[in-house]
Amino acid sequence: MILLITSSTRAPEFSAALESAIGEEVETTGTTKRALAHLRNSEYSALVLDEAIVESEPDAIDILLQHAGMAVPVYVSLAISSTQRVIRDVKITMRRHEESRLIAIRAAESLLRTELRGAITGILLSTELALRAPDLPREAADKMRSVCQLASDIRSRLETIQ
Repeated sequence: MILLITSSTRAPEFSAALESAIGEEVETTGTTKRALAHLRNSEYSALVLDEAIVESEPDAIDILLQHAGMAVPVYVSLAISSTQRVIRDVKITMRRHEESRLIAIRAAESLLRTELRGAITGILLSTELALRAPDLPREAADKMRSVCQLASDIRSRLETIQ
């Protein structure tokens, strides 16, 4: 869902064009106060901010952006822009945001895999050393072998997820 924040009389035109072109529902509000209420009640993929409101209420916009969650802000000038231009700007910004998000996810996954591999290696080494203890009770040795097997299984799974 997209939140369009504008006091422009052309708001219905832009809202309908965005819904049609992007395929997401568009909610429109004319004030930053109402926009903040919308942000508190719903999640949005984008906040389309008319530059007229941005210029007239910069402090309120700062507060909106703090409550935007995962919504990407898109700044447009509805007074001078065509619907095609606004649609293009929203699409480009949303695509770039999604690409950045996917890159961040991949980086986090890679870091997590690396950290898990290190921890699993430590578990495997510790359990193998513990199993070499001469007076290790049989029950404890069985549990250590089980831990060792589970750690090996996790390591194998991590290696196949690349």
